[in-house]
Amino acid sequence: MVDLKRIFIKGGIISPSELKQVTSYAESLGLDALHFGSRQDIIFPFHDDHKEVGNQNAKLSTSMISDLRYQNIVSSYVSSDIFSSTTWLNGATYLYIMESFKYLPQLKINIVDPKQQLVPLFSGQLNFIASPHEDYWYLHINFPHWKAAAYYPVHIYSWDIAKVSKVIEEIYLDAEDVDELFMLLNALLETNSRTIESNLNISFKPFPYYEGMNKMGINQYWLGLYWRNNRYYLSFLRDFCDFCLDNRIGKICITPWKSFIVKGIPKASKLGLEKLLGKAGINIRHSLLELNWHLPVNDDEALSLKKYIVQKFDQNDISTYGLTFAISQSNVSHSYFTSIVIEKNESPKIGSNYEARATYNVLYSDNFDPNSQKYIVYALDVDKLELSGLLMELSKLYFEQFGNENSDEIKQENEEEAPEKNDVYQCSDCLTVYSNIYGDEKANIEANTSFENLPLEYSCDVCDAPRSSYVKVKM
Repeated sequence: MVDLKRIFIKGGIISPSELKQVTSYAESLGLDALHFGSRQDIIFPFHDDHKEVGNQNAKLSTSMISDLRYQNIVSSYVSSDIFSSTTWLNGATYLYIMESFKYLPQLKINIVDPKQQLVPLFSGQLNFIASPHEDYWYLHINFPHWKAAAYYPVHIYSWDIAKVSKVIEEIYLDAEDVDELFMLLNALLETNSRTIESNLNISFKPFPYYEGMNKMGINQYWLGLYWRNNRYYLSFLRDFCDFCLDNRIGKICITPWKSFIVKGIPKASKLGLEKLLGKAGINIRHSLLELNWHLPVNDDEALSLKKYIVQKFDQNDISTYGLTFAISQSNVSHSYFTSIVIEKNESPKIGSNYEARATYNVLYSDNFDPNSQKYIVYALDVDKLELSGLLMELSKLYFEQFGNENSDEIKQENEEEAPEKNDVYQCSDCLTVYSNIYGDEKANIEANTSFENLPLEYSCDVCDAPRSSYVKVKM
């Protein structure tokens, strides 16, 4: 094996017929199984002799991209209609936004609902997070060349997400911070943005159980499928796609936890599906001790370590309700999105024939909330035999403080971390902003010109509203 090849599934949303195409492609490469990735993509091992198969990409739908220059768009469409969600946000909104992407992004883009816990909010470089206002989103930006992540100063309109992302991709290397990016983007693009009235406040919710057959409304069910080895066998996938096509199920949703969910299963077909799962020998009742792990793809060592720790948890009757875990290499750059992280250290070489035992670091997120984006070191350079005990200690620490967070303190902390607000003037007709910091280049108004010193005949560049239409706001 020389590589892992990815097929990008926009938003983690794939039709049964498209998934059947992917299984046929994998079969033509001589494979018997597929893997799912953490960005809701499909991954399979690729050998040198696969090149003899020819240009198999031609067999794939144009909506599925395997070119590694591009990044898959992550979305929480998978959570809509089955988990808690923002009131105005539904499956159709996600689909319309995905359809508006007419280009292939090279930046990691997340389009997510802060009310759900299944899909990480901050694992992208452009994280669009639904606001309380219908069709408006916070934009959290995290670029490697910035000193710190930041929020864009206005809400982004749903139907502007694709074009805003495209322009940002073209200019972001020229911007050293969010203020400079805001200025550059406004000079190139007109958008239907909205003033941010309050900071994004995300309340902690325990990680959900996402497996098995579950009721969805009165006459429908949803099914979550998980395999502990992350090998989804092609023979079953092909039969499962046929079942979905026969029952007019239009979408299959890949999760970031290397599993998939199918919604809208007719009540009359529930028994037939259970028979299909039974004939394939598929277990749909794994313990939450297993479902809440994020592992590298095709990493047998990480899978073995997870099995070892889960076995210790089970033997000690430990609950991990609400917690999530990840295993990674400490020398690799990661964007973590779990409560607890186990990092494997690089092993030092001891002579030519010997290698030292592996050691691990244990980290946990602030308040055990992955959305805090802040990780605290709990232990360094510990042996594998010590890991399960340390993780059980952490789980007890988690339950001791579970539900005790003071909401006023959290709100105050968020306000202290928020960028300083300045007085600006905003057109009440189209919401265009005039800031004395930047002036108005189109109207030949120099930077550092206060609004009071603008000419009386000054008008909005976008809608031609008079100066009297502007109102003073904080931004």
